[in-house]
Amino acid sequence: MPASLIKLYVIAVSSVPVATGGTVTTTVDPVVTRFNAVLTAGMITTDTTIPAADFLDDNGDAITDLPSPPTDGYYNVYVNGVLQEGGLSTLTTASLVLATTDTVAGTPVVLEVADFSSVTSTITTEPTISAPTITITV
Repeated sequence: MPASLIKLYVIAVSSVPVATGGTVTTTVDPVVTRFNAVLTAGMITTDTTIPAADFLDDNGDAITDLPSPPTDGYYNVYVNGVLQEGGLSTLTTASLVLATTDTVAGTPVVLEVADFSSVTSTITTEPTISAPTITITV
């Protein structure tokens, strides 16, 4: 009698692990600051550069430095009340540069900076995860 291959026939059935409980608390406390300036003819050269010292804060107080562009956030620029595309401006602590000369002296500019770096998440109750059940029938 010739050799024959003997195959093992196995059926395995498993259940999916189940997670229950667990509480995740996320705190979102962004720091949002706004500044405004009015363009002057001297700001409009090869681009439009607004020095930090020309901005006022929400209280109408003069500032010396603008915030750094946030890593975990964004900034918006409004020229004459119209939101500008993100790629048209560059923010540094020293100035806001608009990549255009199509502006007019006397135009208001508003800078809004939102920083979300203080967002935190904590697990106050650990979840319970069941182990899968595996049944093998031979």
